[in-house]
Amino acid sequence: MPRKSKCLKVPKQHAERVLAMVHKLILLNEELQVNKDENYVYIPLNREPTKSELEKTKKISSAIELSIRFFIEKEKNVSYIELLEKKLPPHLLASLPRAMDIVGDICIVEIPPELDAYRQEIGMAILKANRNVHTVLAKASAVTGTYRLRKFDVIAGEPKTETIHKEYACKFYVDVSKAYFSPRLSAEHSRIAHLVRDGEAVLDMFAGIGPFAVQIAKKHENVKVYAVDANPDAIEFLKKNARLNRVEEKITAFLGDSRQIIKEKLIGAVDRVIMNLPEKSLDYVDIACQALRLTGGVIHFYCFINRDNTLKDAEACLAKTVANSGRKVERILFSRLVRETAPYQWQVVIDAKIA
Repeated sequence: MPRKSKCLKVPKQHAERVLAMVHKLILLNEELQVNKDENYVYIPLNREPTKSELEKTKKISSAIELSIRFFIEKEKNVSYIELLEKKLPPHLLASLPRAMDIVGDICIVEIPPELDAYRQEIGMAILKANRNVHTVLAKASAVTGTYRLRKFDVIAGEPKTETIHKEYACKFYVDVSKAYFSPRLSAEHSRIAHLVRDGEAVLDMFAGIGPFAVQIAKKHENVKVYAVDANPDAIEFLKKNARLNRVEEKITAFLGDSRQIIKEKLIGAVDRVIMNLPEKSLDYVDIACQALRLTGGVIHFYCFINRDNTLKDAEACLAKTVANSGRKVERILFSRLVRETAPYQWQVVIDAKIA
């Protein structure tokens, strides 16, 4: 429904600066959409500007005029929970999931058993509340198997599991049913990419669809990334993603077990190793150490901890395992909790300088 409002009529070439000034003066009517015609932009105001405020805007352009115009109201952001308030029994509203993963235009949500009868309603509400989402998937199993996959049920929208996901300056083809991918690790992918130095050779031992490998290759002009995964679908997506981001010449993809690939091709070949397979990474520390150059390098080690052990315990365990492999943790460069993966369980990362 159009609403009449006072506004500033601003020549197009000055609109961006004037809009910034209007924001600064807390004059902008946030409920209405800025509109424009061929020559002017019309900025809706929430009140009459004072003489001094109007003078400040006219310092940007003397052609600014105070006017009155009809504006279209902005659509209010409504959460999917609000949309369900009249559709679900009140005692079930507290069970609605507060966290969900957005991968490209796919939303992944975990529906608790008590809400199983309302799956379709929940899916449709999520679609309505998130305009960039075209498919809603409900988790239908735990993450299992060598490839860390889970089953999904489509509960709303397009029946698909493949999408294109954007992360920082990169794009990724993803099929969440065929290859493991977590958008919750996006900050970690970027952090590691920023740590890599120009001229390094990097090994991603459990590369998946390539979020670490592609970001590293995209960020650095002179770098070589070896990306290994046992899942053939993941490797195919990794190759597609390298081409999509135009970094295929910097990435060498290997299908197979990291231990075997390193033994055959990468002993003493790299400066940095990424070990993002938290449930099994400790078993591969010895071969990761062998992949590092004789002069040493850096390992980014991921594992799980729970309420019975601490980050310091994980650091000590890594140091002991490295020592048993014939090398030494020279120092811990960095460590932190990455994310909670279950009640009282966290994924952690430890960056260690290996001598």
